[in-house]
Amino acid sequence: MTPQPFHITRRRFLTTTAAITAATGVPGWFLELEEAQAAQPKALGPNDRPGIALVGCGGQGRGDCSGAAAHADVLAVCDVDDSHAEAAAKQFTKNGKVPDKFKDFRKLMERDDIHAIITGTPDHWHTFVNLCAVKAGKDVYSEKPLTLTIDEGKRLVKAVRDNKRILQVGSQQRSDRNFRLACELVRNGRIGKLQHMIVGLPTGPVGGPFPELPIPEGLNWDAWVGQAPMMPYKGKNCHGDFRYWYPFSGGMMTDWGAHHNDIAQWGNGTERSGPVEIAGKSLKEMVPGGYTAASKYQVDCKYANGVTMTIVDESTVTDRNVVGEGKRTPNGVQFLGTDGWIFVARGSIKASNEELLQTPLPESAIKLYKSGNHMGNFFECMRSRKDPICDVEIGHRSISVAHLGVISIRMGQSLKWNPEKEVFTGANAREANQWLSREQRKPYDYSFIA
Repeated sequence: MTPQPFHITRRRFLTTTAAITAATGVPGWFLELEEAQAAQPKALGPNDRPGIALVGCGGQGRGDCSGAAAHADVLAVCDVDDSHAEAAAKQFTKNGKVPDKFKDFRKLMERDDIHAIITGTPDHWHTFVNLCAVKAGKDVYSEKPLTLTIDEGKRLVKAVRDNKRILQVGSQQRSDRNFRLACELVRNGRIGKLQHMIVGLPTGPVGGPFPELPIPEGLNWDAWVGQAPMMPYKGKNCHGDFRYWYPFSGGMMTDWGAHHNDIAQWGNGTERSGPVEIAGKSLKEMVPGGYTAASKYQVDCKYANGVTMTIVDESTVTDRNVVGEGKRTPNGVQFLGTDGWIFVARGSIKASNEELLQTPLPESAIKLYKSGNHMGNFFECMRSRKDPICDVEIGHRSISVAHLGVISIRMGQSLKWNPEKEVFTGANAREANQWLSREQRKPYDYSFIA
């Protein structure tokens, strides 16, 4: 049966638009503009479907790969935990064809039929997988945060550009209309001169101490720990809880911070730069023998254009908070200007005055990169060879803000940063610059992927 073309009446479109506006706050004029500019997707034939491999087969990795499987064929999966690899192979079996299973991602990089890698590993493995992939001529869709350190980011940016690869960072908020609208309004002066931004992140857990446990059968713990210092397996320092341990990640500062710092920098027009001053502090003492990434925190930043930013966990009250009834900082990004404010989060956008949202921008307004589907944008760019909406430099600069915050928190010092040279300057610079990279446990250093 031949599928019939789908048509939507003007009345039905207006009804739908009104419902979306009521539910999310996105104004009707912006939705109508979206509809008018909507591009017809390119029809995919059998030869258009690239071969892909998933490296890191936990829940997030399999979720990413599910989206990618709409555009490509999953030929291989890789994980150092046999149970995760088995689950992924079962999930992505199609028409009786089971993806090949690997334990060492370096081996699958040798395959010519694999055109792109979906990187869903824990944070401390992202850079090694991504560097290996681009050097092998593969394009990459990488989970955020892009890197473990700022030095890793600098290396990855160079490798992606030198090898002319496409790398999309999984900061999917860039492909959400709410966030793009907020940033376009701010960039076009809708709230007057931008003065301050507040980034609200989840409060991390405080737990422990945790006892040593037997290593589960099928898990290569040595390889899972990788470049980080070896430590006993405790269950709570593996898989979903890894992000609360400093050796593997940076807590909510780097997890959700990768998302919201990205939007703040987009709205500020500094997505390829960064702050010039950082002052961070932990607001809660961690339990000895427990999680090691800061749970409650505050980081104050200043940019060269005079805009300031406060990054806090949701349980912290700030005196400039404009939403959340002054009790707690909501998860999202607040833009405060001379003529009003805009708050944006997943599923909602608000303003100090509804007209700030409802008045259309003029034709001459600054228009930001538009993507309605983050994974789809990646595969479009694989064909066109144009940069995706969250390319490697943007992803690197977004997570650099979080890394700077983590460094300042751990040092307990105010720091000055040169975003052009990507080094600390002034007082405490010598010590701070030592934190731009971390000692890597052999054999899991850069020679591992040489």
